[in-house]
Amino acid sequence: MKYMLLIAGDESAAEHAEDGCGGWSEEMIARGVIRGGGGLRPPAEATTVRVRDDRVLLTDGPFAESKEQIGGFCLIECADLDEAIEIAAKHPAAGYGTIEIRPLWPQ
Repeated sequence: MKYMLLIAGDESAAEHAEDGCGGWSEEMIARGVIRGGGGLRPPAEATTVRVRDDRVLLTDGPFAESKEQIGGFCLIECADLDEAIEIAAKHPAAGYGTIEIRPLWPQ
């Protein structure tokens, strides 16, 4: 099953932006579970798109102001939610931020 790991943190997580994953990526690649992913630039560099009444509306920055912002993502494929939890818990960002695990719709 495929899962998206949404890696989030508050303002203090920015200090970890250049840390890398401390061997997590290499381990997950060796296990064959990584299907994609990457770190995201800061929310201030975001552009939000909405279409209302056939008009495209653009906003600089994130859609919603919140204490935590998504800083990166990983697409994984593993046996079940238990394995996805084990994989997410090993990610270094779980120690200073949060990782939301979301299953993908089957294709």
